[in-house]
Amino acid sequence: MTSRNLIRAAAWAAVGLGVAAPLARKRLRLKPAVVLATAASAPVAVTFLVPRSKARDVVVCSLQMWAYFAAYEMPADDPERLRSRVRVDYPVRTDMVIGAGRIPTVRLQQALHRDSGFQWWEKVLCWSHWVWFFVPHSTALYVMFRHPEQFPRAATRIYGTFDLGAVVYWAVPTAPPWFAAEAGRIDFGPDGRPLRRLMREYGEELFGDHWPQLYDALGGNPLAAMPSLHFGTSVASAQVLRDTGPIAGAIGWAYASTLGFALIYLGEHYVTDLVAGGSLAEGVRRATPRAAGPLKRAGDWVGHWAGRARRA
Repeated sequence: MTSRNLIRAAAWAAVGLGVAAPLARKRLRLKPAVVLATAASAPVAVTFLVPRSKARDVVVCSLQMWAYFAAYEMPADDPERLRSRVRVDYPVRTDMVIGAGRIPTVRLQQALHRDSGFQWWEKVLCWSHWVWFFVPHSTALYVMFRHPEQFPRAATRIYGTFDLGAVVYWAVPTAPPWFAAEAGRIDFGPDGRPLRRLMREYGEELFGDHWPQLYDALGGNPLAAMPSLHFGTSVASAQVLRDTGPIAGAIGWAYASTLGFALIYLGEHYVTDLVAGGSLAEGVRRATPRAAGPLKRAGDWVGHWAGRARRA
């Protein structure tokens, strides 16, 4: 076997293992480090197999997100251990300061929600949460096709925000407001009406028997609230869109603002989570120019050897 064929075989093996490891981790009882290492190697391995193109960029970003989802979900593989480590009280305390004695979610729900049913704008808030699963990736695709010269930096910022947030999920697992309310850790004040997880209630009403399957498919780790990557990646997307033009930027910021309010009102995140998520996105934005040099050198090194493997 020639060196080229050997390298290509190793690259295909890395892609296959990177895709398979997250799927088989429970059945084979794979260590998290093994799963993350194999999943993270898959996007790099693709560059040794095919030259740079838009299709390859899509595949690389998809494999990167596959690795992120593995990192996001794995802490919940052992629910008892995760619950023993989860932090519940510190975001409650900080949001009580922000809300002058009661967390903003409680104040908003008690002031605005009506027991008679969901108002139209509450349904809009729920849908703004659900469509988030497409927003960062559609932003990356928009930049890829309309402003390709900006795509490498835009993708780095969006997906770097995802990856760094996952690190915090492992280090400081933190519960969302609805969990703290169910655990009896939130003061509902003299009004007495408890905090409700309105998105789940509307989902059950709208999707009926299909809701449990939808929720299970999308809610792999319920104790990954800090930072809010829903908000952080939406801010990163808005920043990226702003760099492409004022209209796209305005759309991005309108969505991020709507989602931010929705996350608090619906009981999915604290204001503290949003501040952390937004700060993470801003930190990645500010760090990108400084990291551009080292990242380019690393990319050039990988590209050099990948190119040799494809030409050999």
